[in-house]
Amino acid sequence: MKRSPSAVLAVIAVERTGATPLYRQIYDGYRDAIVERRLRAGERLPSTRQLAAELRISRMPVLIAFEQLLAEGYFESRVGAGTFVAASLPGERLARAAQAAAGRPAVRPLRSARAPRPGARPVAGRSEAVVPPESEPWLGGWGAFRVSQPAVDRLPMRAWSRLVSRHARGAKASLLSYGSPMGHEPFRKAVAAYLRTARAVRCESEQIMAVSGSQQALDLAARVLLDPGCEVWVEEPGYAGARAALSMAGARLVPVPVDGQGLDVAAGIARAPRARAAYTPSHQYPLGMTMSAARRLQLLEWARESGAWILEDDYDSEYRYESLPVAALQGLDRDARVIYIGTFSKVLFPALRLGYLALPADLVARFAAVRETTDNFPATLYQAVLADFIAEGHFARHLRKMRQLYRERRDALVEAIAAELGGELRVRDGQAGMHLAATLRRGVDDRWLAAQAARRGLWIMPLSSCYLGPAVEPGLVLGYGGTGAGELREGVRRLREVLEA
Repeated sequence: MKRSPSAVLAVIAVERTGATPLYRQIYDGYRDAIVERRLRAGERLPSTRQLAAELRISRMPVLIAFEQLLAEGYFESRVGAGTFVAASLPGERLARAAQAAAGRPAVRPLRSARAPRPGARPVAGRSEAVVPPESEPWLGGWGAFRVSQPAVDRLPMRAWSRLVSRHARGAKASLLSYGSPMGHEPFRKAVAAYLRTARAVRCESEQIMAVSGSQQALDLAARVLLDPGCEVWVEEPGYAGARAALSMAGARLVPVPVDGQGLDVAAGIARAPRARAAYTPSHQYPLGMTMSAARRLQLLEWARESGAWILEDDYDSEYRYESLPVAALQGLDRDARVIYIGTFSKVLFPALRLGYLALPADLVARFAAVRETTDNFPATLYQAVLADFIAEGHFARHLRKMRQLYRERRDALVEAIAAELGGELRVRDGQAGMHLAATLRRGVDDRWLAAQAARRGLWIMPLSSCYLGPAVEPGLVLGYGGTGAGELREGVRRLREVLEA
């Protein structure tokens, strides 16, 4: 037999010694909750017996109040199901009249979409550094060319679901209790072993911290390492999410240009030689190049001499198509200056919300203490699942298949651009990752173009949105990870129509 869901008790306050009868207090409380829309049409109400027990009063006042609310049309009774807020409520005028008759001020319904009343509404100035999502139409949907969209339909769901079921059914008390701010130990061991082998990262499991993704990793690193006003190098163009996290910590961002070898370290030194930190992804976002060996060593030397930190965001370096994955910058570091950041959002699926930090040993305790002030510790279930997913070999097999798939999709996109838009777009370095950048003719407004494309269901990021300062050249950032080859070709054809229009 199907059971009706239990009703949530509305906050109804009664004064047992007050002058107003109890039934009237209950009646007024429910009516006001409905008029103010704290209770909505169709919501289930508790039984009179349940409510009386909760309020610690006799059932009779509750019965009288419910009968009156039923009679006036605020409540409706359904045979065998219970009592509900009526789907068709009395008009606002009737409610105000009833309140006036009771000698009480009218209660106006709340309107969630109303603009705030005039007056001071102070907020932190640093929150202005975050751009509202609705101002960027190219982030409004999922489909052709959306950046950061992996092929989630290719996840080995049978193996993943089996492991989730195994841990959910047989969860131990330790998996359900409070955990370490660093994360689940088996997960940290699996990640450390993977990083040492596949990414040449120098770490032990004690240095691994589980986080909800690279964005939380950046936020934690900024909280631990930066004081308000500290200078931080950021690549120009670069990842807006990193700039926002650093700005929220009060950092002063110093845009440093990139060229064919990656971050221009000499330019960074000229602009801010005593910067507290430098942020750089292993695979440059959005232009796609990988920092050369000479630049890597130059950056590490600057960090050692100036006492700066390097935030290495290794968000998708598993996917290289012309060569083996390049070793992490952290593996070259002999002075423990690199904070290494990784995530499973791109290699598995974004909703997993699981990433990691590889920390210098002397910073582990400090990061753990700051972590406990935010969310205490990371959720444990998926860490346990992913630890087994890696240990049983599913992760390595999935990576091999995805490299082949993404290479095919990249090739299809490059070929389609050459065939349809060869005179309009020039593809930049596309040897890695799940997106590529293409530059437009000078004078083309790439933001306008991206907004027009969004109207046709093409989610293309304008290259100019990745600049902190004025854009050097217009262009488009085209994601291909979550889109099949046929849809990519069709998307390029539709993009050509937008350009022609």
